[in-house]
Formats: sequence, C-alpha cells, structure tokens
Amino acid sequence: MELADTAAPAHAPVSLVDVSSYLPGDPVGTEYFTQFARSDRMAKNVMFRAPRGRHHVSRDETAVDMVERAAAPLRERHGTDLFRDIDILITHTQLPDNPVMGCGPEVARRLDMRPNWVLDVHNGGCGAFVHMMAMARMIMQTTDARTALIAATQNTAGQVFTQTDIRKLAQAPVPGDGCGVGLLVKNDEAPILDIECRSYPEFAGDMDFSSGSERKYWEPGEGQGCVSFTESKVTKVFARGNRLVPEVALAVCDRIGVKGRDVDTFVTNQPNRLFLRNWHDALELPAERHPDTFDRCGNLFAAGIPVTLDTENQAGRLRNGSVVLMAAFAHAGDFAAAAAVRWGAGR
Repeated sequence: MELADTAAPAHAPVSLVDVSSYLPGDPVGTEYFTQFARSDRMAKNVMFRAPRGRHHVSRDETAVDMVERAAAPLRERHGTDLFRDIDILITHTQLPDNPVMGCGPEVARRLDMRPNWVLDVHNGGCGAFVHMMAMARMIMQTTDARTALIAATQNTAGQVFTQTDIRKLAQAPVPGDGCGVGLLVKNDEAPILDIECRSYPEFAGDMDFSSGSERKYWEPGEGQGCVSFTESKVTKVFARGNRLVPEVALAVCDRIGVKGRDVDTFVTNQPNRLFLRNWHDALELPAERHPDTFDRCGNLFAAGIPVTLDTENQAGRLRNGSVVLMAAFAHAGDFAAAAAVRWGAGR
C-alpha cells in the first residue's frame, strides 16, 4: 500500500518489531458450559453468543507465568541478552494476582531485566495493547530509552467465569485466557505510523464487578465476583462499540493518508462475531483482511490484538511493508484506541 506524502516526523520513529503470545492449557469446548447452563434470555443476546473454543488459565498459573511464557519466543528469535537491554516494561493484567501491586517488578525479575521504566496500567481494557504502545512510544521519543516490552494478559476466563455460580451465566462461555507481548525499538524498521487514544469517562459506570451481594469483593461472605451488565446496558454498549472502533480506526487512516478499505490487515479486539462483521463492514474491508481468532480463543480482552497479530504473523499472512491497523474499545466504552504500523516483524 502506498501512503500519502507527509512531512518528516517531529520525533524519532518507534517500531513494533515483533510480537509473540501464549495460550494456556488445552482448548476448552463449549460443552463444558452447556452442562451447567440455565435458561437465560441474555444468552440470546448477540453479545453473548459463544465461541466454539477457548483456553483457561489454571488456578495456580499467575499473570507473571503467562508473560514469561508469551515472551519466550522473543528471546529465541532475538538472542539470550534481549531482555537485559529493555529500557521500558509496561504490563496490563485483567485480574491482578496481587491487588496491591501489579506484576511488572516480578516480570522484570523473572526475565532478568533491569528497565528504567516499569509501569503497570489497569485502564485501557481491550484497547490496552494500543494504549501501552502509545505510552512506550512517548517515553522513547522524550527520553534516551530505546527499547520496550509491553504485555497484555487476560486471565479471568479460567478464574472468574468457571466459578460454580458464574459458569451458569450466559456470558460465561465467551471469554478465553491468553497473553500477548510486543517488542518496540526506537528505529524505522517497522514504524508506528500513527496512534489515536480517546477516553469517554461518561461511560465508565456502565460495567460493574460485583459479588451479587452487599459485600465488597475483598470482604468474606457469600457471592462470587463477576463482571456484569444489565440487559439495557448491553444494548447501549453494543451501539457504542459499533461506533467507537470505526471512529478511531478511520481517524488514524485519515492522518496517514489511506482509506479504510485500502488497509492491508485490520486487527481488533474480539468481543463477538457481530462486532467483527460490523467493524470490517464500516471500513469497507473484506472479512479476509480482518483476522478472526474468536472461535478458537474466545474474547481475549486486551490480549486479543497481540494474540491475533502473532497468529497471523506465524502463519505468514502479514506481509512485510504492509499497513496493519489495530483498533479496540474497552469496558462499556470508556476508552477506544487505534494504531497503524508498517509491518516489518517477519517470521
């Protein structure tokens, strides 16, 4: 794809030079959930139509374990000293193992890293991979940092959605677990062409994490914690998602001088089949240019973009020099982000 001529960038280029990922355990079929399912009108909602499969993290597998396993292929491809030279480490974990602190310092210890910047970000939701790209690029363009590792971990499927009361719910079969990581370097090898991040705080209260009782999640008592929506809120979230992802994606396209229909590969978060169809229709893209890992992995939340990128890259379907557009919206619509890169990770 040819890009429109633009002025030289104000800052040094930053590249997404590689991605890798990890899916825990054996695939879990939908029949696991059907044995527990109860009659629920929410199950008919398009938001909760189940994928054919997904992966579940085990009870004793931590977010740090998942990042370490996702990052292992990067070390194999780039050499044993790769992580010692990382200047920036940014992580996002859907369900922190320790609610008081993030996993970043332990990831650095496990990978034998000595980064000057260690950040654990909890906002960004399904758009966190793009959010972390934006943060890493900003740091590299304003400091002497030259390399970054970003990691997005989704670990609620096997820990939250298989609880005895929660696995009966319509939404329980939709999530899957996984982790995706990206390696960024201050060079022009596979440059980030543009990034758009938008916050919508007016929608922040439309998704809840509740125990189904009056107790706080950390207090003892009855009830099992779960992300929840009312049926009326689901309708609103669906409308927002249909709008927000194309908006941020096309904003990036406009600034880099391409039409949505001319993007080589469009990679999004993977909430459900209808979102996927609506999003590539909005960009006037054929389905084959919008990779779909939903039926194999379920909704991977923040890990959806890097896992899908890695899947496509390892299959040889991402051509070096092509324009890859990433986009996602988070939670009930309080955040949306998009980024375009000139692909150069190869295989």
